Amino acid sequence: MKVTLISPKGPLYRSKGGIFKKSLRYQPLTLTTLASLIPDELNVELELIDEGITDVPDILEVDLIGMTVITGTANRAYELAKRFREQGITVVLGGPHVTLLPKEAALHADAICIGYAEDTWPELLRDYAQRRLKKTYTQAADLSLEERPFAKRELFDKKHFLTQAVFEATRSCAHTCEFCVAPAAWGRKQYQRPVDWVVEDIKQVGQKKNIFIDLNLISDIKYAKELFRSLIPLNIHWYGLSTVLIAHDDELIDLIARSGCKGLLLGLETVSEKSLQNTRKSFNASVKYKDIISELHKLGIAIQGCFVFGLDHDTPDVFDTTVEFVIDTGIDLPRFAVLTPFPGTPLYNRLNSEGRIFNNNWDHYDGQHVVFHPQNMTMDELANGHERAWKKVYSISAIAKRLWNARNFSPLALSANFGYRFYAHNLHRFYNCDWQVDPLFPNPFATESAHSVPIIEETTEKHRIICG
Repeated sequence: MKVTLISPKGPLYRSKGGIFKKSLRYQPLTLTTLASLIPDELNVELELIDEGITDVPDILEVDLIGMTVITGTANRAYELAKRFREQGITVVLGGPHVTLLPKEAALHADAICIGYAEDTWPELLRDYAQRRLKKTYTQAADLSLEERPFAKRELFDKKHFLTQAVFEATRSCAHTCEFCVAPAAWGRKQYQRPVDWVVEDIKQVGQKKNIFIDLNLISDIKYAKELFRSLIPLNIHWYGLSTVLIAHDDELIDLIARSGCKGLLLGLETVSEKSLQNTRKSFNASVKYKDIISELHKLGIAIQGCFVFGLDHDTPDVFDTTVEFVIDTGIDLPRFAVLTPFPGTPLYNRLNSEGRIFNNNWDHYDGQHVVFHPQNMTMDELANGHERAWKKVYSISAIAKRLWNARNFSPLALSANFGYRFYAHNLHRFYNCDWQVDPLFPNPFATESAHSVPIIEETTEKHRIICG
């Protein structure tokens, strides 16, 4: 049996023409994890294609193709599925977008996998080999991540990536943030790998610097502390994602530092307390951002701070206010995104019920396009302000001020900042803000006269960005 696994990409991440270069990308785990789950007895001849490092051929001589799909790449996945199904190849789709919109995805595939695929993917392959393929395979409620094989990282050439030392200890998150896909797709239960399994995975990869891609490493404090204690003897450096709630637990912060953490991505989201309440992330308001950033910096931990623009309490001054805060606190690597109501999330349901979503073209659900009517600014103000914030915070003077305040002029910090500087100055290649007038879509929320109201189709290229 010949199988090809594909990770589709929008132009932002394509191997040719995308903003990010190969040297700035870490190796993803999805395809290599799926590869590890293929039953040995099927004798599968396997190929992995990541559009971030190579093009997808027009013709593939294989029996089955599997693709992992996020909302921003759904149309690309459907395009590829159509092409290969016309060649007589069986196409299977899975991933977050398929889990959120299974009926839509099923129209474009011979079979779909809903939820996590640890059990359903091997079941599907066995069914295909026996010519009894079902249309839908759904994750069982009792899924466990115990006794699973390690990802087959060796199936990708490491020269294409910044690092292959990428790990996953947990999945999903206990919080219910309004805009987050995780609770809508997989619920609030955190799935956990055994700590000794994670340690063994790190040992067998054998790198000094390691990345955890977990949505929230500290979602379960007890598990997190056990993990961090187990990392201390490894004498490694690691980077991961967390919430600011670490500020309430001195022991946890101490373990994070002692275990080798050198960088944390924090979903700060906004400098407005009202906006935090509106997004169901009011727990962030219990923490003084400046204090936790300062404390982490003193421990030698760099901060990648993520912010979202377009929340209901945001006004046109939010962009400059956020940039000033980022520079003042010395956030090592700031990231900005336009609020995006991904399908299936409470945010999408609320905005849709209010008649504020005007664009259901999934190409534009990438964190960079405006697909809804903001409440306290125009769409132009949101789109232009977002791009202006990127350029301002990654100006040479702002980079110097931020890193000076953070006391961080490491080669990694400098290279990452100049990588994002390049990104900031190339955003215009992938979207524009030339909204076209359409009287069928009035904007009752605009703070100025609604002469610039978009039609559903924009003349822009599609791309993808992931923001924590």
